[in-house]
Amino acid sequence: MARVKICGLTDSADLRAAVEAGTDAVGFISEVPVDTPREVDRSQAAALIAETPPFVTATLVTMAETPEEAVSIVRTTRPDALQLHGSFDSEELGFIRAETGIKLIQTIDHTETDRAAELDQVVDALLIDSTDESGAGGTGETHDWAATGELVESLTSPVILAGGLTPDNVAEAVSIAAPFGVDVASGVEAEGGIKDHTAVATFIQNAGRELEVRQL
Repeated sequence: MARVKICGLTDSADLRAAVEAGTDAVGFISEVPVDTPREVDRSQAAALIAETPPFVTATLVTMAETPEEAVSIVRTTRPDALQLHGSFDSEELGFIRAETGIKLIQTIDHTETDRAAELDQVVDALLIDSTDESGAGGTGETHDWAATGELVESLTSPVILAGGLTPDNVAEAVSIAAPFGVDVASGVEAEGGIKDHTAVATFIQNAGRELEVRQL
């Protein structure tokens, strides 16, 4: 079964719904230079991270401008993992990882296969997404799942699939790409920044459906 991260949570009710539905990880977006209804400030992120129970990975998602800023955000919010968007190189990512001591996930666009190979083993996981010009995800657009499957086969690092996933298509995406995990934000929302709790539960259930079929 692919692990699941429900991202872009903004309040306690949505956090509880995701946890009760069985998600493996949750994501809180903070300090990003793009306009998104899923962003919370540092204090809100810290509070939600503190509410996240044991055995659910609380992930801070950010687009810090410098490695030092990324380290500062982690020290303020105290997440279990840090998901970075942007163009940090391997040396900068190594600095962030060493200074924070937490798991580091780098988001890359699905077209950046050379960068994926360059950062393999530098970070703890790579999240393959459909990004916009700023490098931000959350576009709601799918990409070539078969190509991501090729990355899964070629890389040592775990690969997380994101981009346009919904309860209706996640089973097919997992079947084609066979990722370590899947990540969803807008695909399970009632409106911007507010989760549809039924969609969250259905997404988590469907993320494991194809694996169950293959094992029969």
